[in-house]
Amino acid sequence: MYRSRVALSLLVALWALPLAAHDFWIVPSSFRPAVGSPLALRMRVGENLKGDPVPRDPALVERFALFGPGVPGAAVPVPGVAGADPAGFVRIAEAGLYTVVYRSHRTRIDLPPEKFDEALRREGLERILELRQSRGESLKPSTVVFSRCAKALLLVGAPDATSPMPATSATSATLATSGFDRPVGLTLELIPEKNPYALKAGDELPVRLLYEGKPLAGALVVALGLHQTDGRIAARTGKDGRARLRLPEGGFWLIKSVHMVPAPHDTGVDWESLWASLTFDLPVR
Repeated sequence: MYRSRVALSLLVALWALPLAAHDFWIVPSSFRPAVGSPLALRMRVGENLKGDPVPRDPALVERFALFGPGVPGAAVPVPGVAGADPAGFVRIAEAGLYTVVYRSHRTRIDLPPEKFDEALRREGLERILELRQSRGESLKPSTVVFSRCAKALLLVGAPDATSPMPATSATSATLATSGFDRPVGLTLELIPEKNPYALKAGDELPVRLLYEGKPLAGALVVALGLHQTDGRIAARTGKDGRARLRLPEGGFWLIKSVHMVPAPHDTGVDWESLWASLTFDLPVR
């Protein structure tokens, strides 16, 4: 037991430096599981959808939960085993749209100035670059706490889990209109304003980005598709926190955004970054 805990702690420490500037997302064993079937929930971290497994670390989990029509109360925790990948398992007893939510505790990292500036440019955080320059901090290393705000949208109990549901189906109408745009209270949260499972390749997905429950303006929102061939798909949010992304292909999609603010005084560091993600499977039709 002691050796397992030490190994897990060392693994987390090794993750921290490279992963602070990498995407984090949830990958279920199926985005369209059958009612009552076991569903594994894996977490991945990396770049350009090339991700490494993130085993479950109870010390980092602030919230790991399932929201949806068959869930009693506001949500149910996602169970799992410490150090395991998949990080969680659920079995959903009722058809509908569900959201898996993961919120991590903060992790501290120290970054040399060139690495920090590189990460800021990559994630569209030029305003932090400008702020550092105005403070005369461009050549100084920075300390940062980062945390993850991840969601995955599931369609449970579709008539055919391998293809889109018929538009005339009464079940389809129910599944297509409930739950997808419900905020779940993440500090930084991406909310689809159309149901991705009611779209098709080439359609536009409007999303809204909230920070502490309020629209976040000027943030870069990026869409990454597993088979994406049309280059970078990105947009800045307007004053209302909204951005629109045209998704050219069906299949797996990751929508992501990063926000950074001066860190709260009690953290003892310079900056706080929050990484939001949303994953789903766009119908191929």
